[in-house]
Amino acid sequence: MIKTIEYVDGVVRMIDQTRLPLDKVFVNCKTIEDVGQAIKTMIIRGAPAIGVAAALGVSLGADTIEASSFDEFYSTMEKQCDQLGKSRPTAVNLAWAINRMKQLAKNSKNLPISELKARLKEEALTILTEDISINKAMGQHGQTLVENESVILTHCNAGALATAGFGTALGVIRASINAGKSIRVLANETRPFLQGARLTAWELKEDNIPVKLITDSMCGFFMKNKKVDLVVVGADRIAANGDVANKIGTYMVAVLAKENNIPFYVAAPVSTLDLALASGDEIPIEERSAEEVVNINKIRVAPKGIEVAHPAFDITPNKLVTAIITEEGIAYPPFTDSLKTMAQKK
Repeated sequence: MIKTIEYVDGVVRMIDQTRLPLDKVFVNCKTIEDVGQAIKTMIIRGAPAIGVAAALGVSLGADTIEASSFDEFYSTMEKQCDQLGKSRPTAVNLAWAINRMKQLAKNSKNLPISELKARLKEEALTILTEDISINKAMGQHGQTLVENESVILTHCNAGALATAGFGTALGVIRASINAGKSIRVLANETRPFLQGARLTAWELKEDNIPVKLITDSMCGFFMKNKKVDLVVVGADRIAANGDVANKIGTYMVAVLAKENNIPFYVAAPVSTLDLALASGDEIPIEERSAEEVVNINKIRVAPKGIEVAHPAFDITPNKLVTAIITEEGIAYPPFTDSLKTMAQKK
């Protein structure tokens, strides 16, 4: 299994996803600032993987704090966490992991500082191992929706590279294959960062899973011509009503799936649910650099001085979502009720 991120000898080691598929290079993050920069520059990406990285980063930061009291320790830790939390605003798992680590610190305030640091490291490693188990459980639920000989279209990368391992959307595909089903995948290239072309295609080929790469604008052609049986994507944040924030272009895929009567499934852990937000209108959308749009692999493809927009995510309305697959089961409309039930099981 692909190891996207791990903790080795006091260092957070992760695959540099900006270098794939041409080079498989690992980056060693020695400080919480290193982790924040890796998240911001998309060395590591994908909501669950960002959550794991954040937890490990908080532990690295905590190890550097010199304090004689809990209040002094926590004050510094909170400042570190606030800065880390600014690295990517849309993925809710970032805030979820940071809050979980902060809550553990508060619950352990009577421990000696050295033991508190050890507990934070233990919790971060627990979050890492939990993520793999969660993805496998999600895959098991999701594969019940997949028939043998299915062609599954996916957008962006919601695989092992977007998690601690196995994947969310690609986890459903892996679980289907493990169940003995014959599956083929259509992978949208996912402009402008090309997560589908660079990452999804790479990791599926690594696992010998049949995959065909298409441009984003081709998916409607394949749907209309009965070449797609279902769509499975991941999510960076899901509002209480089932509106889904995911990589830019997901909304387009969902509209086309609806038009062609193709099921549109979202695979995401319960930690991606943000039930405090009534709808997707409240989800902040990250605006990334224009350079990522006008350049492909550092080669400029647009005229200088051109005006550029680059929202990194879009919102898919709940009416376009067939079901949401979580580790606790499958949520169906009305999502306001079913997602609340999933969260309560956790």
